[in-house]
Amino acid sequence: MNLAWRDIRHQGPRFVVTGLGLGLLFAIVLAMGGIYRGMVEDAVLLVNQMGADLWLVQRDTRGPFAERSVVPELLETRARGVQGVQWARGFTTITVQPQHSGRVLRLTLVGLAWPDERGGSLPLSTGRPLLSAHRELIVDRSLGLLPGQTLELGDESFTVVGLGQGLVSSGGDALGFVTQNDLAAIQRHLAPEALRLARSSGAPPADPGISAVLVRVAPGASVESVRARLAQWGDVSVYTTEEQRALLLEGVVDKARRQIGLFRALLAIVSGIVVSLVIFNMTVAKTREIALVKLMGARWTVVVSMILQQSVLLTVLAYAFALVLSQLAFPYFPRRVVVGGGELAGVLGLSMAIALVASTLAIRRALRIPATTILAG
Repeated sequence: MNLAWRDIRHQGPRFVVTGLGLGLLFAIVLAMGGIYRGMVEDAVLLVNQMGADLWLVQRDTRGPFAERSVVPELLETRARGVQGVQWARGFTTITVQPQHSGRVLRLTLVGLAWPDERGGSLPLSTGRPLLSAHRELIVDRSLGLLPGQTLELGDESFTVVGLGQGLVSSGGDALGFVTQNDLAAIQRHLAPEALRLARSSGAPPADPGISAVLVRVAPGASVESVRARLAQWGDVSVYTTEEQRALLLEGVVDKARRQIGLFRALLAIVSGIVVSLVIFNMTVAKTREIALVKLMGARWTVVVSMILQQSVLLTVLAYAFALVLSQLAFPYFPRRVVVGGGELAGVLGLSMAIALVASTLAIRRALRIPATTILAG
């Protein structure tokens, strides 16, 4: 006699519904891990896309992703003259909220060093890189824009020429890419009243500067030697890309990681309690069958194996439902959910561990059932 098989035959709907309910819990556990991995990939995406070896930022700051950093544009020219530098490019990001078709969009704009950078290395799903130095824009497809549509940024209309896939900032906002000169013009843009006041006072618009200078080390040159030369300048701090990535994750993702970790731990505890109660109740409902097995002379290992089979089968059903749900629902989450093989294996291992631990109470209850129960009617 197999308790799990008996449940499927005689109480199939109840067994399946129970598995689906547990599957929802496992799907949430899977989503929490996927959301964290998605946050990590989103956070470092821009750092990885820039292709730099070194980041020059304002002295005694930790870089444009951790805190405000402003350096003069002249720093870019100075960096180019350092021995071992292949190229140096300015880096600036600003967050804007333009209106389009009655909607308020939110995106983080990144300046590309035209003409060396045109966005050709970006993961474009539709359209093309920038071909003009002015008024062309690449955006993430999550904004809902199409190639050929225009977007008002500053006092200019920008034409969308390319759509990216998964181009989001560390805060989850869609990324947009324009030339560095266009980005500077957008930064300098003032509201009409502020512009009128500036003109009446005779004060020119302030130069916003740039956030950092990215440096690529020439082939054959040592990153550390170039860094040592740049670090001698008293007005900048120098970070490698690996250090900038670590600072970004520590500052932006660390709290979310801990919060998600605590939430997953609570979900694991709740899942264990639910599975324990379900298996225990199913075992109690089969008191007569277990007593009959004992009366027939079956060893205790047979009873234990039946309960374990029931628990494992229920968990496998729940895990399968969690996989199906993740494929259907995760693409519609507002933040990217990245579920890899390690995450799938981890949740499966957690599910099996919960199943085995949850069987403990049911096994103890089953072993205490006397064989004479079947004779009591």
